[in-house]
Amino acid sequence: MAERKIFAGPRVRRVRLGLGLTQTAMAEALGISPSYLNLIERNQRPLTVQLLLKLASVYKVDLDALQGEGGGLASQLREVFADPLLAGEIPGDQEIIEVAEAAPNAALGMMKLYRAYREQAARLSDLSDLLAREGHETSIAGTRLPIDEVRETLERRPNFFARIEDAAEAFAARLGTGDELPGALKAWLKSEHGIVVRTLPVHAMPNLRRRYDRHSMRLFLSERLSPFDRTRELAMEAALLALGQEIAAELDELSFSTNEARRIGRFELARYAAHALMMPYGAFLAAAHRARYDLEVLRSRFEVSFEQAANRLTTLVRMDAGGIPFFLLELDHAGNVIRRAGAQGFPQARFGGLCPKLGIHSAFAQPGQILADRVEMPDGSAFLTLSRTLEGPQAGFGERIRRTAVLLGCDLSSAGDTVYGEALSGATGTVLAGTACRLCERQGCLSRAEPPVTRPLGLDEMVTGLSAFDFQ
Repeated sequence: MAERKIFAGPRVRRVRLGLGLTQTAMAEALGISPSYLNLIERNQRPLTVQLLLKLASVYKVDLDALQGEGGGLASQLREVFADPLLAGEIPGDQEIIEVAEAAPNAALGMMKLYRAYREQAARLSDLSDLLAREGHETSIAGTRLPIDEVRETLERRPNFFARIEDAAEAFAARLGTGDELPGALKAWLKSEHGIVVRTLPVHAMPNLRRRYDRHSMRLFLSERLSPFDRTRELAMEAALLALGQEIAAELDELSFSTNEARRIGRFELARYAAHALMMPYGAFLAAAHRARYDLEVLRSRFEVSFEQAANRLTTLVRMDAGGIPFFLLELDHAGNVIRRAGAQGFPQARFGGLCPKLGIHSAFAQPGQILADRVEMPDGSAFLTLSRTLEGPQAGFGERIRRTAVLLGCDLSSAGDTVYGEALSGATGTVLAGTACRLCERQGCLSRAEPPVTRPLGLDEMVTGLSAFDFQ
């Protein structure tokens, strides 16, 4: 049987230095020459099984420690160097592994510094949010990716683009879709641009939602998509072709700083245009008034998904014809924010959206059900919120389903104009929420996950409160 060879020079050196031995003394105890030990420590010679056993018997060394790859520390270092601040500093994993193995204490020091940096960045961000809520402008900003710039830009402004809305209504009227929008879009793509649409099985397109082949002029859609999502992909393709000028004009006004941010922004505007095409503004607003904003009725009437109808409700703010100013928040089951949008901009300072008490977190335990809540914030402002889970692309057998949840909210003063206001009128409780744990000063909160940045922890050996983060 071939003898296994292990290159573990840095670990052998740490053992020797930890015992206070010279290379000559350790080599003599192991029965090898000092020059050979020197080569081992520089990873120019392998540490054989016989030497491993000798080290274990002479110095009581843990064999697992010598044979390990330092994978845990290396994986933590990968996280550090994946930060946008350090991206590109180390081209591959080998150098990270070498650092983890050759200088583990230095690597641990780097990890502590990085965690401190992230903690301070989070605190500065929280303080910035707190100051902004109180009306103070700040210039505190962290390292941002292009997607962060796009999200922040779209979250701050009303989710409404007048040029796209007008052009989408005119285009929908020319199509004369009636109840057959998918068929009308396919016919238009074929007649006007020679593009043929095909739906491909999972094995032919396992990792893509759609793919446009410029050479064969074919648009391929994945069978994983629901009929509603396939329609949106068709509408996006048509919007990019028919509403290209309007999308470009709106994109110019957003003034993104990089080409990458502009590319992402163009995709978001194409998605917006697709919703405008699937649910033309005037028709959708009239239907929303008649149905009293019943999402299930609206999604059925326009043959769209719950998520698409909820998104569309946040766009009804045309100057001469507006609806209830809704805002929207989408999270995954781990609490990661996927999207924020609002008819008047997402109310970050007033609502936040990161309180564990909100129905959007409870929705995961009741998939497919709409949870209506009356939410009251610490400053006395109140909201109607509607929460429901969303299903992602169809998963195959053995695949984990991608499920997110969406929260649609509006000021409580508008709740009476919706079908959900009637349900709240008989509700016995109000959800006492906060913008986020670090900015909330509600006492005795059973859901508190972090202490507030504005108050010191109230640790007392004689008295323990309900929360692990009680404060003074």
